[in-house]
Amino acid sequence: MEELGLNHSFWRDRPTFVTGGTGLVGSWLVRRLVQSGAEVVCLVRDWVPQSELVHSRQIEQVTVVRGDIRDRDLLERTLGEYEIDTVIHLAAQTIVTIANRNPVSTFETNIGGTWNLLEACRRSPAIRQVVVASSDKAYGDQENLPYDESTPLQGQHPYDVSKSAADLIAHTYAVSFDLPVVITRCGNFYGGGDLNWNRIVPGTIRSVLRGQRPVIRSDGNFVRDYFYVEDGAAAYMLLAEQLATHPDLRGEAFNFSYGNQMTVLELASCILEQMGSGLQPDVRNEASNEIRKQYLNADKARQVLGWHSLFTLESGLEKTIAWYREFLAETPRS
Repeated sequence: MEELGLNHSFWRDRPTFVTGGTGLVGSWLVRRLVQSGAEVVCLVRDWVPQSELVHSRQIEQVTVVRGDIRDRDLLERTLGEYEIDTVIHLAAQTIVTIANRNPVSTFETNIGGTWNLLEACRRSPAIRQVVVASSDKAYGDQENLPYDESTPLQGQHPYDVSKSAADLIAHTYAVSFDLPVVITRCGNFYGGGDLNWNRIVPGTIRSVLRGQRPVIRSDGNFVRDYFYVEDGAAAYMLLAEQLATHPDLRGEAFNFSYGNQMTVLELASCILEQMGSGLQPDVRNEASNEIRKQYLNADKARQVLGWHSLFTLESGLEKTIAWYREFLAETPRS
């Protein structure tokens, strides 16, 4: 049995378009696609030398198209000229605090970028599979937890709304235009390569390595469902593979998670313990426009797709801490 998400016979020589390839998930996804023999084309807007895709030199093994996800003409040209078969759409503005400060740019990228890509796919007859990355944030604030795929999408704050809307638009293209689209909803990703130091995992690890108290923006009691990035990359690939052989999955959404219910303080404690640190978190209680409790039920993915995780929260944290130890050892302090 081949490793989950590395079906070499499926991916070998397959023209695959990845948006958001320099992002946290995108970098690890591209690595797995290259390892499995796919012909990867990445859309890259900004050049980020410290991103894992560039830092690992994986970018030298893929075709890079420079441009913006909002440029539909560019997307159509790319899909046509590179005869793209499979699309995995990850490009997004992913930071909640930025969405609160700059909602319009977030809406333009996350919502407008999604419909531009799907419209380009609709006009490209070679497209066989499209995987759109939504988020657990698309569900919004709910009384009944965990979220399953029947939970209504009801984001209220800017980032959450951008994911709810993009998710619904993806479903529309599947139902109304028969576009072979499937949707992923994952928990909070963590892993090596996340350079947003305001996030709890990279921020805590960097603080410990620098001998500083890790900062927690919230009151520390927000509950989240944390998901290791390499598990996410494998899940995206598995879903594309399953869609190829089960076209009835068109328009379906799937949750992927470990099903953990963990507060921010509990996660910080796990990191501090793994790193052997006695530092105490600095709890700022400054977060706003964020949902207090979110966690997912991934039974549908297990039952329908045969999905299983490759990592645990603890093993993912171990790999993540090792990545930042190496990265920060070779990176001058800013």
